[in-house]
Amino acid sequence: MITVEKARFDTRLPKEQKEFFEYAATLGGFRTLTEFVISSAQQQANKIVEGHNRILASKRDQEIFFDALMNPEKPNETLKQAMVKYNETFGYESNFSSIG
Repeated sequence: MITVEKARFDTRLPKEQKEFFEYAATLGGFRTLTEFVISSAQQQANKIVEGHNRILASKRDQEIFFDALMNPEKPNETLKQAMVKYNETFGYESNFSSIG
């Protein structure tokens, strides 16, 4: 059996706020105020971390996309053959001088 190390989290808050949280916990079907607070904090933490990771991923994607635009690879033979077939099918003239 795996033992999970526990840590303690204490806080002070106004009585009215505690009562409001207890009311919300009851309405939400939570057994205890602690269960409600931990669940709510976990949900908010997940949203914050996911948003942060999405920003990091989008920055990486932007860099990859920009690099692909600015430093494109030369077309390989398969792509050149596909272009010839496309041009023949649709009546265009092949011109490889602009693509290397």
